[in-house]
Amino acid sequence: MSAESTLRADIVEVGRRMYARGYTASNDGNISVRLGADRLLMTPKSVCKGFMTPDMMCITDLEGRKLQGDRDPSSEMLMHLEVYRQRPDVQAVVHAHPPTATGFAVAGIPLDRAVLAEVLTTLGSIPIAEYATPSTKELPEAVRKYIKAHDGMLLANHGALTVGTDLYGAYYKMETIEHFAKISLVARMLGRENLLSREEVMRLQELRGAYGIKAPAPICAEPETDAQFTQGMDPSSGSVPDASCQVVQAPKGGGSRLVADIGRDTQLTLRLRTHSAIST
Repeated sequence: MSAESTLRADIVEVGRRMYARGYTASNDGNISVRLGADRLLMTPKSVCKGFMTPDMMCITDLEGRKLQGDRDPSSEMLMHLEVYRQRPDVQAVVHAHPPTATGFAVAGIPLDRAVLAEVLTTLGSIPIAEYATPSTKELPEAVRKYIKAHDGMLLANHGALTVGTDLYGAYYKMETIEHFAKISLVARMLGRENLLSREEVMRLQELRGAYGIKAPAPICAEPETDAQFTQGMDPSSGSVPDASCQVVQAPKGGGSRLVADIGRDTQLTLRLRTHSAIST
């Protein structure tokens, strides 16, 4: 089987998984992968992702011109093209509407609290890109503000976007976002989230290298940016976020690794500055 045939089959399988898990409904969602240095393999528009076949895929260049395929490429193609322009390391892009994570996006709540070690070591924080009309030039502009420093983000009142160095890696990050959103929602419904302390987050940062996890941004602390956090992560505030870093809510531990959430006004913030990769 050729490399292209394998990728076509992989897109079909990822689309099937997204539909089976309820991450997409009807014709929602889209998937793309790099097919060489100057071509992309992409899902077509107006097709249910749970019932695709390999021959349905489109091939485009990096300007969005269709090179091959009986169908037109995804209506969200502009968002995919922007990711590939901004992140030469990215080999695949997945967009879906996982219900719980999308609920956070609709509520304007980023998934940026230091709650799960696995999420911190893989994705860091998951911000919300400001609302943009789907399928327009507004959407890539919104994504551009965060994509250099993040492998996953929520899209305000829309869904979620993940990227990876291969297709399954991008898809698994979508699973991680939805899984994290479900856990976070349950904890908040129960009335309390215990957060990882700032010191524990820094320990996890050190472990990233040991685990061989590459990330677009390392963790560093800038406590004086609390006010910037409040504005920069609120899509409705009208402020321009700092595109070169991530923000993670992590309080001082005072010797404890877990700290009860006592409100944003007393939190220290951790920032993840843009970095190409974290080596082992």
